[in-house]
Amino acid sequence: MTSPQKQQAARFRDLHGKGRVLILPNVWDAASARVAEECGAAAIATSSAAVAWAHGYADGEAASSNCLLDAVREIIRVVRAPVSVDSETGYSSNPEQVAAFVVQLIEAGAAGMNIEDGTLPPDLLARKIIAIRERVAELGSDFFVNARIDVYLKKLTPPEKAIDEALARSRLYRDAGADGIFLPGTYDLEALGRIAMEIDLPLNALAMSRDMPPVAELKRSGVRRISAGAGTARAAWGAMNRAAKKMLDEENFEVLFAEAEGCPNMNALMTG
Repeated sequence: MTSPQKQQAARFRDLHGKGRVLILPNVWDAASARVAEECGAAAIATSSAAVAWAHGYADGEAASSNCLLDAVREIIRVVRAPVSVDSETGYSSNPEQVAAFVVQLIEAGAAGMNIEDGTLPPDLLARKIIAIRERVAELGSDFFVNARIDVYLKKLTPPEKAIDEALARSRLYRDAGADGIFLPGTYDLEALGRIAMEIDLPLNALAMSRDMPPVAELKRSGVRRISAGAGTARAAWGAMNRAAKKMLDEENFEVLFAEAEGCPNMNALMTG
């Protein structure tokens, strides 16, 4: 009998099919996950930055892996959609320890993960992906590994060399066993199109500024997944910031009432 986690991983994998675009309003806790699901999200994805901030830490693995795992368990408890976990660099430079962390994610019920190269050597992420694949196979499970390439986001090369470096890393991670490629930091449709065509894996873009092209244009370039990253948390906390400032600076509660109108019945969501 197929395990519930394996079924969720298969559902998540199907959402990345060619001709589709999976839009992910990333979440940070059970409440935000339940709201995203109620709004129609086909899958739930966490934001590492938002989870860290919600627990009083800066982004960048300042929060522990246990903190993340606790948040993931709370999210999975309240949603039916498959859940993917933003795992930064995997909380270790040791591929076997990263694979052991993935086992914990699978045991919690997660369907997949993001794992990034950051400023570390690309071959290290490749070795982590290989170790993850071996451990998932040993478990007889399934798990979607989305490899994040930070060439553009962190400006790791001169602009004219970025596409070649991104392509080289994409090939490396694909051959190691990655299921998808995440390329935040660029809306260059030509670059996205080249990677989508040559790598032939689901390509993930990040919504991070107003100059993002329309979804239809990204889709035509080969993008199959668009993440909000920390944007949904920023939107929520931006609304709170506006309301709180009006309350405290002007003794005006109108913004509070206006922002609260968009909030669903949370008790109903948590008991439904």
